[in-house]
Amino acid sequence: MALNVLYTTHATAVGGRNGHTQNRDGLVSFDLSVPKEMGGPGRPGTTTPEDLFAAGYAACFGGACDFVAKSQLKLRPTSISIDCAVGIGTRDEGGFGLKADITATIGGLSQEDADRLVAAAQQVCPYSNATRNNIPVTVTAVVG
Repeated sequence: MALNVLYTTHATAVGGRNGHTQNRDGLVSFDLSVPKEMGGPGRPGTTTPEDLFAAGYAACFGGACDFVAKSQLKLRPTSISIDCAVGIGTRDEGGFGLKADITATIGGLSQEDADRLVAAAQQVCPYSNATRNNIPVTVTAVVG
């Protein structure tokens, strides 16, 4: 697959899931802690890689919805809000895996148009393209 790279960012993590991660300019900078649900310390004021993935996926999918609405479907939603739930767990095959459940709340459209919008967005969103056939992802459109 050829990719015409338009932007590249860099981040570094030290200490793994109980460490610190940040991007080069320091605008993204977080202490990390394994949640208590996974047997970790669950330190207050920290985050997880799954939190960061969910935030990035939600923002990216929202951008894809906006792009598709305007440029492909010629729709004019009055609002787009994306909730992305990312779960981590053990796989039957061994190791760990992720799943993602996306709920797109779309204002100002019919249910049919909202469904068309999120289906098309799922085809152009870079996160959706990266996860397709790799992790379970559900996408639901809600008119609101």
